[in-house]
Order: sequence, then structure tokens, then C-alpha cells
Amino acid sequence: MGRYAACFKAVSGKRKTETRFSLFIHYVLLVCMVVIWTASCATQKPSGEKPPAMPEEKSAEEYPIEEYPVTDIPIEIPSDISAPSEPSMPSELPEPSTPAAPSETAAPSTPSTPATPAAPAAPSEPAAPATPSAPATPAVPAAPSEPAAPATPSAPATPAAPSEPAAPATPSAPATPAVPSTPSTPAAPSAPAVPSTPSEPAAPATPATPAAPSTPSEPAAPSTPAAPSEPAAPSAPATPAAPSEPAVPAPPEPDYLTIAAVGDNLYHEPMISLITKKEPVDPADFYSEIAPLIENADIAFVNQETLLAGKDFGYSGYPQFNTPQSVGEALIATGFNVVNHATNHIMDKGEKAVFATMDFWDKHPEITRLGIHRSEETLHQPIIIEKNNITVGFLSYTYGTNGLPVPKSKPYLVSLIDTQRIMKDIDALRPNCDLLIVSMHWGEEYRFQPTKEQERLAQLLADHKADIIIGHHPHVLEPAVFLKGKEGNTTFCMYSLGNFLSAQADSPTLLGGMLMLRIKKHEGMITIESAGVLPLVTLYEAGYTNFKVYPLPAYTGEIAKKHLRALQGKDVSVRYFTTLAKQVLGNMMIESVAK
Repeated sequence: MGRYAACFKAVSGKRKTETRFSLFIHYVLLVCMVVIWTASCATQKPSGEKPPAMPEEKSAEEYPIEEYPVTDIPIEIPSDISAPSEPSMPSELPEPSTPAAPSETAAPSTPSTPATPAAPAAPSEPAAPATPSAPATPAVPAAPSEPAAPATPSAPATPAAPSEPAAPATPSAPATPAVPSTPSTPAAPSAPAVPSTPSEPAAPATPATPAAPSTPSEPAAPSTPAAPSEPAAPSAPATPAAPSEPAVPAPPEPDYLTIAAVGDNLYHEPMISLITKKEPVDPADFYSEIAPLIENADIAFVNQETLLAGKDFGYSGYPQFNTPQSVGEALIATGFNVVNHATNHIMDKGEKAVFATMDFWDKHPEITRLGIHRSEETLHQPIIIEKNNITVGFLSYTYGTNGLPVPKSKPYLVSLIDTQRIMKDIDALRPNCDLLIVSMHWGEEYRFQPTKEQERLAQLLADHKADIIIGHHPHVLEPAVFLKGKEGNTTFCMYSLGNFLSAQADSPTLLGGMLMLRIKKHEGMITIESAGVLPLVTLYEAGYTNFKVYPLPAYTGEIAKKHLRALQGKDVSVRYFTTLAKQVLGNMMIESVAK
């Protein structure tokens, strides 16, 4: 046993001597490597030149995202390193391995050489590598070269907290210490510490992961650069309209004109008595039921069958009429604005009565008077009304004057039907108006169909481009038709509107009509958009009282029972008037009106 113990002691002493010698050799090599590295730095950079400064930090808006400067170099942490724990002392000092040959800078992710925990880095510079205190011979640091490529900014690793020690290195790999990679030239490592007594080896410290340089006041770098780091593209300004030709103006809106026309306003003796007695009846009351329809029309026409010459000529009824001028006032109050006097009764009281009638209407310049004239000059003056941007021209004629001649010295006094004169008048007026209306006092009394002469004259008017013909005189309704002119134009012809208001006895004479037209003007073209005839019924009660004109839709059975002609046994029922109106007017009949 003593022999074996002596042998073991000799061998042990020999190994200690070899260990000291090996450490010395490593120390000399390390010093040589440091000297070589220092000389290499001196050759690469002129003496006195300052190390390159860190790039000045700019805001994210000053860089495109691929050029944004990375100031924190992330350290990739190997997956096999466990979570930080308290360092433990090894039971034996591991045998040192052969020093590694100088090579390119090791990746920062391979910590190996034990070192003291690194002090927190200064805010603006990376931390220097810690001084190795382990007895193992440190490896010669690699020649300074390009700094380790920074990790992709899209996934930087979380830097280690500077105040906590990193995880302990594996005791079996105390070899070459890794040089921490920094964004700038690494600082020269300090001289290695003198190795301690082998019997008391220092506890190998876990190599400190170089702390990422950061500004104390800022939090750790985010894991992924936010999208806003790329300058936000400004919202595209509204593309200005490309210069082009001036826009074509929209076509003008169409203009519309409404026309209402009624037939013979014929005052007999009973009616005159009511409006001229001591307590007269206002004739405007006779028209109260149809007044709303008249008021709503742009042009409201009435055929004033009789003179309005005043009391100096004496009021009278059939056969030679002169009606109180209060009737004219009532027509104005009802809403009529066009009054025709070219009738067979215009000469009933002579020439002076005609002038007296004109005197009355001259007091009302808002009313357009037709058919009678003061002079040859006024005869040829065009009569034109403008309403709603539509110009309407008027002509008026009568078949005769009941055998009472017009003064030969004043042929202009009354407009008589003469085909040559009519054609000349139309041709002169037609170019000056949009719409041409001709009033015709014609036909045979109490006949429901037009005569051949009426039809001939109507076609003549159509061929000369009259637009609307308003017929009266027969005292009963006659049909309404559309005619074609020789140039393809359309003419609307109302052959007879019948009586508007009268005291006639026969039932058919108590049915009249109100022509209702809607005219459209668009881009200079005139069209009749709608046309129809609303039947009207004249009521008077016992004793020839309470005269009233009713639209047929408003004429009821109860009203019909009060009619004087019903009391006399004549048929004035709603059914009778409805049937007669349909027979004469056909599809031109208006069966209802808006209230």
C-alpha cells in the first residue's frame, strides 16, 4: 500500500507541474494575440481618429421602413439554455481545453466562457466585454471585422435585464469566450487576471449576455416594428376633372298652360229681373260651383252671347238682348280673362251699344276682349297673351248678326266669317305665337252634330295651322275631335260647348260643357297633353230663382228634384244628362273632377 501511495503522489505532482506550464503557455499566447490585435487596429484607423459615432436617431417618418436605423441589436437566445437560476459551484475545476484558433467573430448566441455579470450598459454605447476571471486560458479575440449583422427588425429578441445574472454556462464547455457583437467597433479587452491558486478555483460565472444599448427613458424595443414606421401615404387628393369641353346645358324644363272654355252666357228676362230688382242677386253666385275650376285655369274663355251696353240702352232678353254690366263684373270675379263678343246678338242694340260694350271692357284692361273692334287699325292688331312662357294668339268670328247689318262705314266693328279674311288673319298671326286659338260662332241651333259648313271651316282652319277651335251658338253640345292639317299638324276642334248659363226651357239646352286643355311647350314644340269636356248643368228652381251652374259630377238627384223643369214634368235627372253627354262627347267626356 505504501508503494502505491508513493506512486500516486509522484504522478499527481507531475500533473500539477504540467498544468502550471500549460497555463503559462496560454497566458503568453493571449498576450501575443492582444498585441497583434492592437497593432491591427492601429493600421486600420489613423491615430487620433474617433470611433464612428452612432447614427443620429431619426423619426420614423424620415425613413422608409427598410432603412429605419436599428439601435438595439437583438441577441438570439439558444433554445437549449434554461431559465436563469442561482449559479452553483462546480465540484472540480474542469480540465482546460486547447485554445481555439482565431476566427471570425462568433455569433452572439453562443455564450461559453465564464465571466462576471456584465455591468448595465451606458445609455448611448454598448457594454464592454467582462474581464474573465476563470483559471482557463481565454481564447484570443477575433480580429475586428464587420460587426455581427443585426437581427431582422421584424423579430428582435427581448434583451436580458442588466440587473439579473444570466443563466450559468455548462461546466463542460469552459473554452473560448465569445466576443459580444456590437453595432460599433468593439472595445479592446482588458488584460487577463492572474490565475488564482489551483486549490481554490473561482466559481465560474455565467457569461453575461451583452446588454442591448438603450435609452433609459425608453422601453425595450418592440417585437415588431409598427406599420406606422413607414410614412403613411397621404390620402390621394381628389383627382381634378380633366379639362374637357364645356358641359352641354340640360334641356329646359317644359312649360305648361291650362285652358278652360265655356259656351253661351245667355241672360233671359227672368235672370235680368233677379239682378236688377231692389234687392238684387249678385250674378257671381250663379257661378260659385264652377268658380274653383275657372280660377285654376291660366286662360279662362267665355262666350258672352249678349251685349253689356249698360242701362242707357235698356235691359232686355230675347230676341234683342242687352245684359246688365254687373254680369261682366261677375265673370271677372269668377276668374274669366278672355271674353268673346263676336256673336249673332252683337248688333241687337245697334252700333252705339257695341261701342258702349267696348267702353265697359276698356275699364278692365286685364280682360282680353275678342270679336269687336273700334277701328280698322285695332282690327289688324294681333291679340296675344303670354302665360307661363307660352304665347297664345286669338282670332274670333261669327257667322252673322241676325240680319242686323254691320255699318258699311265700319266693317271692322264685328269680325264676320269670311274665308279669305280668315286665311289672311291666320297667316299673319301664326308666326307670332306658340299657340293659336280661333273662336267660331257657327252651326245650327239645337243640333248635336256639326253641319257640313262647320266641318269645311274647321278643316280650313286646320290647314292653316290653327291649334284650337272653340265653337258655340247651337245652344247644345256638339262633339270634340282632332283634325289633321294638310302639313300634318294637329288641330283640336270643339264644335259646340252649348249653353253656359241660360233660362231656356228644353232639357238639352240645360246641358253645356267646359272644355279643359293642358298645353305643353318643350324645346319650342307645342303639344296638347290632355283634352276633355266636363259636362255642366244649369239649375233654376221654381219661380226662376236660385240660378246655378253645376259640374255634372256635383249635380245630384236631390238637386235635380228642385229643378223647375222637373216640377213641370221634364227629365232633368242625373241619368238623363249623363247619357246625353256620353252620346255627344264619347271618350272626350270628363266624368269626374278633383275636389
